[in-house]
Amino acid sequence: MKILIADDSSFMRNILKKILEKEGYTEILEATNGEEAINKYKSENPGLVLLDIIMEKKDGVEVLKAIKADKSATKVIMISAVSQQQMVEEAMKLGAEDFIIKPFDSKKVAETVKKVAGKK
Repeated sequence: MKILIADDSSFMRNILKKILEKEGYTEILEATNGEEAINKYKSENPGLVLLDIIMEKKDGVEVLKAIKADKSATKVIMISAVSQQQMVEEAMKLGAEDFIIKPFDSKKVAETVKKVAGKK
């Protein structure tokens, strides 16, 4: 499964990438802002997007709306800081499958990705 990590922090993208690689995922794409996330989503058609809520150019909620408007089967897991609870709730209402809180607990990230991706 192709996974797109959209986060404006290269440090956070690297942490997530390492967790995913450890779980056996090999097709991992990265986007550094919301606009790039939408473009990569459209060109690469990932099965799963790990989407930071706060990003440059377009925020995660705007990216989520673009993905859901496309009526694709792509699943979305939101990434947020604890202080962004209201935006997480909005994202869940818009169709995000789940969310991960920063700082990351690698076990929780792996469990959430497996659950949403359907990989046991």
